[in-house]
Amino acid sequence: MKKRLSRPVTLLSFALVLFLSLSSFAQTIPTDDAAISAGEALFNGNCKSCHRVKQKLVGPALAGVEERTPSIKWILDWVRNPAKVIASGDDYANKIYNEYNKSQMTAFTSYTDEQILSILGYIKAEASKADAPQPGQTTTADTSGGGGVPSGYLNAILIGLVIILVLLLIILGLIINALKKYLDQKDLSEDDKEIVHSKYTLNTLVRSPGFIFLVIFLVASVTFKNVIDGLYSIGIQQNYQPKQPIAFSHKIHAGQYEIECRYCHTGALKGKQANIPSANICMNCHSQIREGTNTGTTEISKIYAAIGYDPATGSYTGKQKPIEWVRIHNLPDLAYFNHAQHNNVGGIQCQTCHGPIEEMDVVKQYSLLTMGWCIDCHRKTDVNTKDNHYYDKLLELHNSKKSLKVEDIGGLECAKCHY
Repeated sequence: MKKRLSRPVTLLSFALVLFLSLSSFAQTIPTDDAAISAGEALFNGNCKSCHRVKQKLVGPALAGVEERTPSIKWILDWVRNPAKVIASGDDYANKIYNEYNKSQMTAFTSYTDEQILSILGYIKAEASKADAPQPGQTTTADTSGGGGVPSGYLNAILIGLVIILVLLLIILGLIINALKKYLDQKDLSEDDKEIVHSKYTLNTLVRSPGFIFLVIFLVASVTFKNVIDGLYSIGIQQNYQPKQPIAFSHKIHAGQYEIECRYCHTGALKGKQANIPSANICMNCHSQIREGTNTGTTEISKIYAAIGYDPATGSYTGKQKPIEWVRIHNLPDLAYFNHAQHNNVGGIQCQTCHGPIEEMDVVKQYSLLTMGWCIDCHRKTDVNTKDNHYYDKLLELHNSKKSLKVEDIGGLECAKCHY
């Protein structure tokens, strides 16, 4: 009987070893650029709000995570269902759970092994990079001086223009004197001599028809320009910067902590509106981050009051009230704009329209948001057709063009935005 079972058992053992070998191979952290790039996108979209590669944030720094955790398989299980790993009594999971005040990490149940490993690949690649220079430090390549025209050059240009104006006045005076001397040598009548040697006073200058015409012309021109500028500015709210009920700082959240815009403004990836984040998104972090500066603590308490949260007990009271945010960016009802179309299809960054949002303590309308502004963008922006089969036929029809602009695919048609 033993002899009969020996071969099946041997085959079963071989299959088991082969399976474990393949599983081990499949759980290797990738190092190719494609996987690292995919991992970066997943990390920025889902992990960055709580984690950094080289520094502690809401959660631990992730550099070297593959070395300090029990195994790669442990990481896969933890990412998909951290509560289950903690409940199993795992020592390392409970150590992390208790170290971070029993803060429960979000479970990413839909993530495949490949996706989680690509995130690990990105973390490992970032951890191996040298740290960037701190603010205020310069490198040998940093010689741009800010990228703009130095103020010294502008001052020199202004001084040069003033000098040229003075020289022109001097030359004009010399020409007048030379003409007077020339005319004095001529045989002129008394009336002509009186005209040549007449002296202009301020009173005669002000009363002269030419001066009156010039003043009327300048006043009319300035008035007309102001009227036209006023008409063109109707409905334009550039630099509009209202005070909000909670002093939320994008400079801290999007700048200092580098939280991805679309982590909070989830609608930008899904539909027309970018949407104002609900208070429960704020609570993803602020259920743990409860204090800051005196001002910061006061503003955080306003979030708790709105959502009905008692930080002392860590429980919800059920007493809620809306946060009355003031809308900043307003388009007229006759214009249609879709955030998802520009974000997902066009790949347009938020800063393209909203400016350096990561530098703003108080958000303002950065761009004009006029029809002319949009049309100008559609005339200049290239269409990203790479790996997008939707554009295959368009590329065939426009094979004479090196690149497609938005205007080439109907971006200037009235019905695109007005219907």
